[in-house]
Amino acid sequence: QVQLVESGGDLVQAGGSLRLSCAASGSRFSFSAMGWHRQAPGKQRELVALITSGGGTSYADSVKGRFTISSDNAKNTVYLFMNNLKPEDTAVYYCRMTTRGVGYWGQGTQVTVSS
Repeated sequence: QVQLVESGGDLVQAGGSLRLSCAASGSRFSFSAMGWHRQAPGKQRELVALITSGGGTSYADSVKGRFTISSDNAKNTVYLFMNNLKPEDTAVYYCRMTTRGVGYWGQGTQVTVSS
């Protein structure tokens, strides 16, 4: 059974930085894409950053220039480096892995940015 375990969420002041990690296990196959999504209270879940197995990346406009996604394909692990955090970045951050056309979600990690 595929499992995604996120870590790194925390309470941080505006302007601070965090690194989120997502480790995938239980998959016989490497991922085709891994991404970070977030959901703030009362809002829909949104895609924040995506990385493909080939290294291609994409970002939501709201985080471009501040967030960086990277992966360790051998470990099926993806990271999200978040700099210059803003209060509006406060949300539960979820990892999602797509492999062989099937998507899997992690349980989420809370990021809170105080002003």
